[in-house]
Amino acid sequence: MTSFPLARRSALSRRTLVGVAAVAAVVCLWSSFALSTRALEGIGMGVGDAAIVRFGVPALALSPWIPRTLRRLRGERPAVIGLVLLAGLPHFLLFAWGAHLTSAALTGLLVPGTVPLFVTILLAIRGRAALSRQRLIALAAIVAGVAASAALTGGAAGPDGIAVLLTAGLVWAAYTLGLARTQLDPLGVIAVVSLVSVVAALALAAAGALPSQLFTGSIDLPAWGAYALLQGVGTGLLSTACYVVAVKNLGSSIPAAAGALSPVLTAFVAVPLLGEHVTPGLTVALVLIVSGVAAFALAPSRPPARTPF
Repeated sequence: MTSFPLARRSALSRRTLVGVAAVAAVVCLWSSFALSTRALEGIGMGVGDAAIVRFGVPALALSPWIPRTLRRLRGERPAVIGLVLLAGLPHFLLFAWGAHLTSAALTGLLVPGTVPLFVTILLAIRGRAALSRQRLIALAAIVAGVAASAALTGGAAGPDGIAVLLTAGLVWAAYTLGLARTQLDPLGVIAVVSLVSVVAALALAAAGALPSQLFTGSIDLPAWGAYALLQGVGTGLLSTACYVVAVKNLGSSIPAAAGALSPVLTAFVAVPLLGEHVTPGLTVALVLIVSGVAAFALAPSRPPARTPF
């Protein structure tokens, strides 16, 4: 009689452990994306090279899905396809530009940290935002954190970089809305975004519009290999897979909230790795935005319904 409850508890414990391990992997992989993008200049790769590697690896890995995905695109609305494709080269270039102008800590903080805010704004514009008071307070904390990052972090190029990173957050929010409306499965989304992005990156690099060492024959193979592992395999494939595993084992709220730890990890790893500093202004911004994102993920999405008297 007691074996069934024990077996059930054991299964729940295994699911929890698997989910926690997947969340930890997601946090590390998201942090490595910000750190490796910020470190581009130091490893001798142009942004065009980084884009080719970032999207080329998943495009090759998911090539068996590409014909089926392209057939399914015929039933998609062009506006939805356009929103989904924003997650590729447009977002990557904004992310890399903002990282060049600011720091790894701000890059890892402002882009994912402001996505809930911009999603809410875009839904409000369409008249589809009904928020609970807890989520409104969480969004206010995010806004205060963005203001703190702009006012307290300092640096001559800081405001420009912050503006670029906020634009990257807005682009990712638009992609998120497109993702909710597309009929493509997750692998199909990754495949089509990677294919279009790597083709566009190759064309722009060949035309000289993106800095690239590929067409001069002076590529650093070890750097390309390391970047392919971090960005192509890590960010392009593993982070998505681990996030799906985390959601399936823990539900959606906990992984979304735990993902807010990624900027904290990025900020502290950037100290020994890139020689950056955790300033008081950055600490204030980190606390406000990370707590706001976590609170937003854990709070109820809509206000409680009023009961008639």
